[in-house]
Formats: sequence, structure tokens, C-alpha cells
Amino acid sequence: MAQRFGGEFSPKPGADEPRAPARPGPLEGRVARRAGGRVNFLFIAPLPLAVSAFFLDPTGLALRLGAFGVLILGAWLTREGIRAQEAWEARKIARRPAIPRKIFGALLTGAGLALAGIAGGSALNAAIFGLLGTVLHLAAFGLDPLRDKGMEGIDTFQTDRVARAVGEAEKTLAEMQDAVRRARDREVEARVERFAATAREMFRTVEDDPRDLTAARRYLTVYLTGARDAAAKFADIYARSRDAGARADFLRLLDDLETNFIDKTQTLLVEDKTDLTIEIEVLQERLAREGVQMQRQK
Repeated sequence: MAQRFGGEFSPKPGADEPRAPARPGPLEGRVARRAGGRVNFLFIAPLPLAVSAFFLDPTGLALRLGAFGVLILGAWLTREGIRAQEAWEARKIARRPAIPRKIFGALLTGAGLALAGIAGGSALNAAIFGLLGTVLHLAAFGLDPLRDKGMEGIDTFQTDRVARAVGEAEKTLAEMQDAVRRARDREVEARVERFAATAREMFRTVEDDPRDLTAARRYLTVYLTGARDAAAKFADIYARSRDAGARADFLRLLDDLETNFIDKTQTLLVEDKTDLTIEIEVLQERLAREGVQMQRQK
């Protein structure tokens, strides 16, 4: 096994060497999808209704196809509600979803099962199916976030500006990742994922302090748009010719972009700490003028 050479006069690792800023992994900043299997089951479970409907009279056909459509709509709303909740939970400062999709999904699931019960010719079964479907759906998937998070003392106008800017930046990142998949190169895709994780670190920093938006706007717009366009052009060229030179140039571009994003994120964090220190000092001076002495911890 190879060993690092060292001696009395050998430089110690980390003693004088500058440390590179930590680079997030490709999955950092991303949240694993939850309840994927259960949501998929909501799309599969109504299929027998669609098949069996064609063996009934016109009334039964209409009721069962209606129940199928309502259940599929409920499944779609549930999936969108889970995605909205994941986005809400991933952020320290977030507004509640404008539409409670999971609650509407539960109600539609109950309504779809009630229609299926009516198609079976029993109003009692329809009521039981509808009630049980709604309750079990809420038990399985829960409620939507019903309150804002971390909004106390925050300028809502600035927060809305940040939310719009970050939303557009996330859209640009997604387009960049979609474009690079056309190259059919797993290593390049993984490299773009790592850059996306680095960019999301900046997004979270800006969300934590909306005042950083002005300083970071160029990165969230101009640089990301340029990266997306470069990814699209690289994918088109590489898919046709497998040009190694184009691949190397694109990877170097990602290295430069990632370094710039990391450096800017670190700068934003330092500026935030400096602002906090100034605010503390100003408060201490005001308290001192009021005759209040603050105890310093030793």
C-alpha cells in the first residue's frame, strides 16, 4: 500500500497549504422523492374501472369512466402536492403552497370511489367508499403545508423577488440538465449535476438573506443562461461527432463556473456575517448610551 512520505522537516498537510472551498456532492441540495411508490399506485389502482366499464350498460359505462377520470385527477394533484411540499421543506424561508393540492387530491379520491360505488348500484357503498377513501388518503399522504415558514420579520416584497429569481434559475438549471442528456455521456451528466448542486448552494444563501439578490443576480441569470446555452451546443456537437476536444472544453467551462459560484457564495456568507457584527455593535452602543451594560461571556 502506498504511504505518504514524511519526516521531521517535511511539510505537514494542511499546515500552510490553502484549503480549497468544499464542493458539494452531486446530490447535495436535492431532496429525495418521497412516497413515490404510493403515488404511482394511485395511478395504477383505477385501471380496472376503465377496463370493466366497457362491459356495462351506458349508465354504468359513464359512471365508471367518470370515476376513473376523477381518481386519476386526484392522483395527479397528490403527486404535485408532494412536490410542492418537498420544495417548501427544502427552503428555510418559504410561502405555503397557494393551492392545497393534497387535500384536493384526497377529496377527489373520495369522490372517485363514491362514483364507483354508485356504479355498483349502492348509495350506502358509495358513501362508505367516499369517506374511507378521503380519510385513508389523508392518513397516507398528510396535509399540505398550511403556513408560511421563516417569514417573521422578513420583507415580503424582497422575499417574493427572491422566490421569482430562484424559480427562474431552477428552471434554467433543469433546462441545462435536460440539454446535456442528449450527449449520452454519464460522466458529463454527473459533472453537470455537481455544478447544479453548487449553484443551489448559492440559491439557498440568497433565500436566507434576500438582500444578497442584487449581488448574486448576475450569477442567477447571465451565467446560468450562458451555461445552459453552452450545454445545448455541446450536446448537439458531441452527439454527432463525439468530439473529445469539445468535451474537454465544456468540462473546463464547468470547472470555471463552479469555482466562481463557490467563491461568490463564500463572499455572500462573509458579507452576511459582517452585517451581523455591525448590527450587534450598533445595538451595544445604543444600550450603553441608555445605561444598560451587557455582560460579556468569558
